[in-house]
Amino acid sequence: MKKFLFFIAALPLMVVNCTSDQKSVQKNSQWRGEGRDGVYHETGLLKEWPAEGPQMLWFYEGLGDGHTSAAIAGEKLYITGLADDILNLYVFDLNGKLLTQKELGTDWNINWNGPRSTVCVNDGKLYIYNAFGKLLCLDEATLNEVWSKEVFTDFDGRNIEWGVCESPLIVGEKLFLTPGGIENNMVALNKNTGALIWSSPGEGTLSAYCSPQYIDDQSVPIVVTSTADYIIAVNADTGEMLWSFPQTNTYNIHPNTPFYHDGMILSNTGYGVGATMLRLTDGGKSVELVWQNSEMDTQLGSLIKHGDYIYAAGHSKNNWFCVDWKTGETKYRVSNIGRSNVIFADGMLYCYSERGNVYLVKPNPDEFELVSNFKITLGTEQHWAHPVIHDGVLYVRHGDALMAFKIK
Repeated sequence: MKKFLFFIAALPLMVVNCTSDQKSVQKNSQWRGEGRDGVYHETGLLKEWPAEGPQMLWFYEGLGDGHTSAAIAGEKLYITGLADDILNLYVFDLNGKLLTQKELGTDWNINWNGPRSTVCVNDGKLYIYNAFGKLLCLDEATLNEVWSKEVFTDFDGRNIEWGVCESPLIVGEKLFLTPGGIENNMVALNKNTGALIWSSPGEGTLSAYCSPQYIDDQSVPIVVTSTADYIIAVNADTGEMLWSFPQTNTYNIHPNTPFYHDGMILSNTGYGVGATMLRLTDGGKSVELVWQNSEMDTQLGSLIKHGDYIYAAGHSKNNWFCVDWKTGETKYRVSNIGRSNVIFADGMLYCYSERGNVYLVKPNPDEFELVSNFKITLGTEQHWAHPVIHDGVLYVRHGDALMAFKIK
């Protein structure tokens, strides 16, 4: 049964939403925040939670299977789920009211069922990429289809064992994604029409479950991503292959978006490879290895850079890591919270563990500093969806359920 709940305490939030500064109303939304770095630019958030956790403002049960995160833009929240093998798009207002629901065909029902790719909202359109390689562009106002692509058919791409997990990247008029074909390894499409702008053969290897990153402070604009056996970079304007760096593990799984800061690219992955730090040279047209750390084997939780340190959860031994950004030295590792997704806002780390707990952690390079935590009691299956923070509210998706917690 589909259910949603409004708490009486949510009424003050409704007033806040109506009277908030218009600058806080974002029109676009993408995977892991504005910079794809997991950082949410919020202030005034709680530095400690009550023993029972922050106040739940509302919840909704009935999304179906899936691991996609919430996308919030224009005072609406978009999320997808799989019910009875049908992919559904759900549109909520920010008080938890379901505004509409639209069926979008089938999606992944082979293992770990449900959609993986987070909805991208950009300039009045929604972009939804399913695990079978179908890319949809919908009008945000009407939800009518603007254009669509069968990516593996149209670009001779190849699916991967656990299904497409990539959230497309949009910069300007271009939409970037990785079909993983031999000739069409990465492509750029016109976001308004779906027309092909360029295609790059890359290294011709399969895609690797991750989403691309854009770099704009070098002599050429760069899109960087991980494929099955390489970290690759292409010229965002032309598709010219700039460089590649070998990165291989047993299962060809590299699920984390490459992290970029000040001329440095960090790729982190599981299954014994760990973290690889690269330095861009020659204005971004080449690259060199700076350090590697095989211990920090983050599987799907990504990482946060704060100051000169990296914070991330490991995979094989359930460790939580703090690593020196400049040297790759492990400052400490602990097994307090297990495998986790991690985001950052207002000086604090928010960790959503596979065990079903949400942790509030103060970043500290000297020791693991847990401040607060609470248990997610609603939802189904895996705790894999990355949480989202918007306007003082923490949104957590656990399979069939979406929950909103007041953290301001």
